[in-house]
Amino acid sequence: MRELIVSRAGPAVTVQDTGRPGMLMQGLSRGGAADPVALAEGAALLGQAGDLAALEMAGFGGAFAVTEPARFALTGAPMRADIDGKAIAWSASHLIVPGQVLTVGGAERGAYGYLHLGGGIATEPVLGSRAAHLVAGIGAPVQAGARLPLGPDPRTEAGLILDVEDRFSGGMIRIVHSAQTALFAPEERERFEATEFTRDDRANRMGVRLTMAGAGFAADRQLSILSEVIVPGDIQVTGDGTPFVLLPECQTTGGYPRLGTVIPADLPAMAQAGPGARLRFRFVGFDEALEAERRHRMMLRDLPRRPRPAIRDPREIPDLLSYRLIDGMISAHDT
Repeated sequence: MRELIVSRAGPAVTVQDTGRPGMLMQGLSRGGAADPVALAEGAALLGQAGDLAALEMAGFGGAFAVTEPARFALTGAPMRADIDGKAIAWSASHLIVPGQVLTVGGAERGAYGYLHLGGGIATEPVLGSRAAHLVAGIGAPVQAGARLPLGPDPRTEAGLILDVEDRFSGGMIRIVHSAQTALFAPEERERFEATEFTRDDRANRMGVRLTMAGAGFAADRQLSILSEVIVPGDIQVTGDGTPFVLLPECQTTGGYPRLGTVIPADLPAMAQAGPGARLRFRFVGFDEALEAERRHRMMLRDLPRRPRPAIRDPREIPDLLSYRLIDGMISAHDT
């Protein structure tokens, strides 16, 4: 069986795919990759389905080997990576063979990096998904010594690179009105838009705590709000006035007032804001939010056509002579 051997792993490495949609009524949030765009990028680089499982590496990766030659891709938050000490490109696909060691270090920007394998990680599904959902007790962090099975990979292409936009440095995040937005006075909502926030160190797959200068935010009659359904992207304001943006492993109900909700197209950038990243928020109407969603889905559909061959050093191509380097030559003496 083809396996990925984990000889070292960061404290928050988990197997993730697109999660478990449609289970809120059963008390289980969707979960899945914190940055689903990174999953789609890995699928594009390897030419495979977008629902295959990958390793999500929060802040730090690990050291990995394989039992058989395998294609792999690295996406999401850029991290230092090398094979046997030789640096390799991020947002790119590569080949690893038995005896080699892939090392992935700390994030240089952003929060979540992803290691994709040709054929995907083929652990046993639970409730229709291979994604670890730690809050729900499904799965567990990947530990050193683990041997993760890989699915069959009928393809052989590697050496591709993908140009991606920066979604790892914070910036402007668009939000729409939520269930309790109207309970925040207009001047509170204006102050929220005018405030620059910092992504706190206290963050996980449940959500991100935001810090800011000045007083916290408060809603009218917030103590009388009953617990109700909540979803990733909701911005809850806790009792001390601190905003908390919910992520894929958030609970399914809550009673804190919601000042707004991050639009789905911007949620990957919200999740990828690394510790200390600066963030601003802007309310948009539903027409603008729907247009952003349309463009986001078009981008995802276009991803499989965007990977391109990476420029390689000829001295590092062992089968160089098998390539047709010159073609279409004719003799100068031909008539």
